[in-house]
Amino acid sequence: MVQTPRPRIDASRLRSRLWFDNPDNPGMTALYLERYLNFGLTVGELRGGKPLIGIAQTGSDLSPCNRHHLELAKRVREGITAAGGVAFEFPCHPIQETGKRPTASLDRNLAYLSLVEVLYGYPLDGVVLLTGCDKTMPACLMAAATVNIPTISLNVGPMLNGWSRGERTGSGTVVWKARERHAAGDIDYQQFLDIVASSAPSTGHCNTMGTASTMNALAEALGMALPGSAAIPAPYRERGQAAYATGQRIVEMVWEDLKPSDILTREAFENAIVANTAIGGSTNAPIHINAIAKLIGVPLSCDDWERVGYDIPLLVNMQPAGQYLGEEYYRAGGLPAVMAELLEAGKLHAGALTCNGKTVAENCEGAKTWDRDVIKPYGEPMRERAGFLNLKGSLFDSAIMKTSVISREFYDRYLANPNDPYAFEGRVVVFDGPEDYHHRIDDPALEIDAHTILIMRGAGPIGYPGAAEVVNMQPPGELIRKGVLSLPCIGDGRQSGTSGTPSILNASPEAAAGGGLALLQNGDRVRIDLNTRTADILLPEEEIRRRREDLNARGGYPYPASQTPWQAIQRAMVDQLSEGMILKGSETFQRIAQTHGVPRDNH
Repeated sequence: MVQTPRPRIDASRLRSRLWFDNPDNPGMTALYLERYLNFGLTVGELRGGKPLIGIAQTGSDLSPCNRHHLELAKRVREGITAAGGVAFEFPCHPIQETGKRPTASLDRNLAYLSLVEVLYGYPLDGVVLLTGCDKTMPACLMAAATVNIPTISLNVGPMLNGWSRGERTGSGTVVWKARERHAAGDIDYQQFLDIVASSAPSTGHCNTMGTASTMNALAEALGMALPGSAAIPAPYRERGQAAYATGQRIVEMVWEDLKPSDILTREAFENAIVANTAIGGSTNAPIHINAIAKLIGVPLSCDDWERVGYDIPLLVNMQPAGQYLGEEYYRAGGLPAVMAELLEAGKLHAGALTCNGKTVAENCEGAKTWDRDVIKPYGEPMRERAGFLNLKGSLFDSAIMKTSVISREFYDRYLANPNDPYAFEGRVVVFDGPEDYHHRIDDPALEIDAHTILIMRGAGPIGYPGAAEVVNMQPPGELIRKGVLSLPCIGDGRQSGTSGTPSILNASPEAAAGGGLALLQNGDRVRIDLNTRTADILLPEEEIRRRREDLNARGGYPYPASQTPWQAIQRAMVDQLSEGMILKGSETFQRIAQTHGVPRDNH
């Protein structure tokens, strides 16, 4: 399907003209104009009919994953100028997954709110979103969806491959592996630090298919980033070339009036779900993609992730679900090569529009890889039916399990019972937050064995606050030394996208919101059935009712006090992980550049 070229708008329709060239209000035009001249811009640039393009800068010294954008923004600016636009770079609230306490997830909605105000309240005709680390892409796309001016996304790119003693060390993934070796006594503290540090050899975000690589790939799958741009490693010359091309393209998007609402359709979101399974994407993806969908007005649920994505095979051989890292994935063709496999198999909406004005089919047809060790053929995948399961029951209304990382060890121990296949029951040990876990995990009095189920609660959007990546708990050191490297983990928080553990995550409602995890006690038994997609407490209804009444009488599940004004504000307004963790009510503000027009004058 070839897309018909979009008609071009007249310069009189540029949003920025209402600031800088409004003859109906000369006093305000003069006021807006004069101060933007004071660092060297000319009247001709501001009033000459050129689109004014924002560059949403997420790079800073506090955000090392995105810091390379301080350089890439120069190429974006040059592309904007070459295409006849005027660039306005501005800072975004920093979000760094590995730096922000108590969790970077707390700041996603704060960055979203801030960017909405900038995109709506300033004289911008379009915007380039500079993304990278996990939460920056969703925060930026959420804001763009809300305001709905022409938008294009550019990620900073993954780091180069990490290496230690001749082995690839993938960012994040190596942490969990080194933790096991340290707990087993194979390496000491300094060796642990050295191995982990080896995974960060250059500028860029995670070089594994963690949440950063996932979310930026999904921006491309949604059609909001140039085809082939997501996987380019940060230091490669092609990254700077993509930055220049992105700057050029946003100017054309303004003239075409090509907005997020034209691209972020139901078909686009289903394409992203399918792509996420094929690349082995992060369990954080449903949270963020559901949030973007809500804010653009497209119904999307965790049930959709299972319905649309579960039967799709895993095609990308990349850590944590596979072997390779970002450089091999890029050289093998990146997302376009994956999409070409999915397109040929009839698993994509081929006519979905993308930011370059072309359809998915036009962008990806014939882009198949030459490296079948990294990107597998659709008919010969790494794993069949590799998508997420959405579990429900008396423990929660929704929780995600990533099937592509179920190891042979995990399968044999918990899912291979011929009398009860793909299901397991076990005694639980409950931890109230990661501090409790780290303090007690090696306590022999807990009697944790190879069939114990570990529960992490108090880690959700309200309870933590912000929903922390703390559910992927390793077994006690004694079990690790015996070769038991993983136990079933269930929690109302999140898990790093770089972790290869098949935890049951994002449980909604969380314990702090009255979810079933709040009722559990050490020694209770829980049943997980992947056939029926259920997760239940094995207790009589009367006992569950009694515990619920007791919990309510005690004022609900206790959690730490808010430490900052924002923590208190978000806790009072935030929705659950299955609903995208957005601020309740924010979904009522849609396409505000069109529905609310330009804000009132400031003088």
